[in-house]
Amino acid sequence: MKGIVLAGGNGTRLQPLTLVGSKQLAPVYDKPMVYYPLSVLMLAGIDEVLLITRPAEIELFRRLFGCGGRLGMRIDYAGQEEPRGIADAFRIGADHIAGEDCALVLGDNLFHGAELPAVLRKSARELRGCVLFGQQVTEPQRFGVAEVDSQGRLLSIEEKPERPRSHLAIPGLYFFDDTVTDIARALRPSARGELEITDVLRAYLAQGRADLVRLGAGVTWLDVGTHESLLDAGRFVRDVQRRQGTHPGCVEEVALRMGFISADACYALGAEMGDSPYGQYVMERARAHRPAPAPAVFPEE
Repeated sequence: MKGIVLAGGNGTRLQPLTLVGSKQLAPVYDKPMVYYPLSVLMLAGIDEVLLITRPAEIELFRRLFGCGGRLGMRIDYAGQEEPRGIADAFRIGADHIAGEDCALVLGDNLFHGAELPAVLRKSARELRGCVLFGQQVTEPQRFGVAEVDSQGRLLSIEEKPERPRSHLAIPGLYFFDDTVTDIARALRPSARGELEITDVLRAYLAQGRADLVRLGAGVTWLDVGTHESLLDAGRFVRDVQRRQGTHPGCVEEVALRMGFISADACYALGAEMGDSPYGQYVMERARAHRPAPAPAVFPEE
């Protein structure tokens, strides 16, 4: 499965922060926002990722990740001149997808939870068309909304409805089979001039190949698009790190856990940032991952 991080858009709701750069590079506590969605793709087992952003900001992201080799990955970059909708990512990324399954995550979405890796890998393994995720929210009219029947089967998808049929919001994370590029090419812009991800999902639903997977109470999802939500996300990450001792979005640790890099390589990445608490954490996780030395064996006298 290939991965796409869509980190485009003008971030107008976060101005003046975004007048000088991408919102996905804004700090969420101790790391750039983009670390969090990238780590989600990595937890799904994906090591080939296309990062789509505004052309002027590609080099900024390249300074963060390079070609991805330091994380045991391949990371490529593509420009999106104007925010033409989420589904535009499949047109831009058609060569990257190249006939394989793919996962798309929005660059301003944060997911965290002990259950998340298993949910992601099971969803990828059982993919039969597309998988969208559902999370119970109190204000569904702010999001895309999924309606399901009593057996959990997907019935309908609405984009920011005035009268939602459920409280199941659709987060910015989706899995698709290789036909998504053909579906995206056939789309026409909506009334607001964008290629809507909802139209892609409805195409799969019409074919009977769309499945919804609920993210339970053990998974937290944050959509970080406003100053208030940016502050909330930073506080959430800080509290998790203080109380649980784990660091959401730590791409070096995830690369180590997934077997993309060795403990020695992980330690070296942490040592480069050793004066920071983040670098110290990366080195600590690398040390903990190293196998214990075998006990010494002495010949009997």
